[in-house]
Amino acid sequence: MACGSCGTTENGVPKGCKSNGNCGSGSCGSGSEKLAVFDWLSNMSLPSGQERFNIFEVRFKNGRKHFFKNVDNLPLIMGDIIAVEGSPGHDIGTISLAGELVKVQMKKRKITEDHEDVKKIYRKANQRDIDIWQAARAKEEETQRKGREILGRLGLQMKLSDVEYQGDGNKATFYYTADARVDFRQLIRDLAGAFSIRVEMKQVGARQEAARLGGIGSCGRELCCSTWLTDFRKVSTSAARYQQLSLNPLKLAGQCGKLKCCLNYELDTYLDALKSFPKQDVILRTEKGDAVFVKMDIFKKHLWYTYKEERFKWFQLTLEQVHEIIDLNKNNEKSIPLEEYESELEIPVKVDFEDAVGQDSLTRFDTPKTSKRRNNRNKRNKKPVAATANSSKENTQNQPPKRRPKRNPNQKPKATGNPNQKPKADGNVTQPKANNKPKRTPRPKADRKPNKPKNSNEPNQPKAEGSKPNKPRRNNKNRNNNKPKNGESPQEK
Repeated sequence: MACGSCGTTENGVPKGCKSNGNCGSGSCGSGSEKLAVFDWLSNMSLPSGQERFNIFEVRFKNGRKHFFKNVDNLPLIMGDIIAVEGSPGHDIGTISLAGELVKVQMKKRKITEDHEDVKKIYRKANQRDIDIWQAARAKEEETQRKGREILGRLGLQMKLSDVEYQGDGNKATFYYTADARVDFRQLIRDLAGAFSIRVEMKQVGARQEAARLGGIGSCGRELCCSTWLTDFRKVSTSAARYQQLSLNPLKLAGQCGKLKCCLNYELDTYLDALKSFPKQDVILRTEKGDAVFVKMDIFKKHLWYTYKEERFKWFQLTLEQVHEIIDLNKNNEKSIPLEEYESELEIPVKVDFEDAVGQDSLTRFDTPKTSKRRNNRNKRNKKPVAATANSSKENTQNQPPKRRPKRNPNQKPKATGNPNQKPKADGNVTQPKANNKPKRTPRPKADRKPNKPKNSNEPNQPKAEGSKPNKPRRNNKNRNNNKPKNGESPQEK
């Protein structure tokens, strides 16, 4: 059903539509292809002795269609651009349907063959007609912009939604929407003087305006009114109530500002399903008290009721249980409490993902993973209390000497926070009695030995002048050498 310019090259690369929206195949989906009809009778031959139907359906801008009679019996097919009768002058359109299906469309719109709206076809459009038509179409956007400026200057309460030029460029139709009656006589004079054309004003509804402009709905698809929907039925809020939808105007309204047409699509199915349900104002009388309706699930056939005195608790019942209670109430009998009915209700277990072929769970990425390295590190760092105490003592003994600034022997030692520590005569602070091992004090710089040089067997070898002494290496050898002998203070070594 694609035209020649929509095909593909020899390598399979699509060419793309080069007809600029004037494709006559009815399958391109461009702006002029709205409400296209597929001719499923095109391959069928007519019975013998029957002539072909000489009325054609012609499509104009934004899906506007009219029927025209082929008086001169021109050889026309679907997709031909033709010049038809206008008012006044002529218009340019594209044949969208031909043959016997035109009878079906005319019957649907209640138009007869001798109707006054069925005008005649002049000829096939030549290149000059097409050039004038395309030049007129190019002026529509600028005309609409200037027309809105004139509307704002006049202060009229109306909205100019679209402008359509006739094929010969001598006439323009202005489509507008308004809530009340508008006196636009001055507007017509201003528009005719500004553009030097004949002006026709046509009022459309909000749904027709959305159909002409088009757009994408909340479902993610193109609007139904601009693609295939032709009759706009009345949509009321009762359609939403029957389908148990929340009456939120922001969600129920479409781009036209009215209720969505798709609310009527499934309404018949819901109405058929609701025939077996009791009315919502029916009160269930039980031994514990009267119960009123709360909500329902139509396709699962579940209903929720609550007591009038205890509305904080909802009880889920099946449709059969509710009918059983209603039948008892009709016989002036009270049923057992709703708690016992709810306990009899068997809730089916939800079938979760089954690992039948060794696959991973579908929800494996929902829960955050814990780091194994962090847990192992914490386990290694955790030690018993006794071990930590012994290790802390060994660390204090094996620590290398820290450098402290020289202190004046005449200066009194500062008081520390531990009351068990007592100052000695030489100014040093003794450890508490609980710790038998003496704490090592740093040696004065004069008594310190120079560090052992690398690659040397001598224990103490002086370095050359001007070189800095190396810091003591923290290894087991130095730690063993730095330990004080028994009964010997670190200063007497």
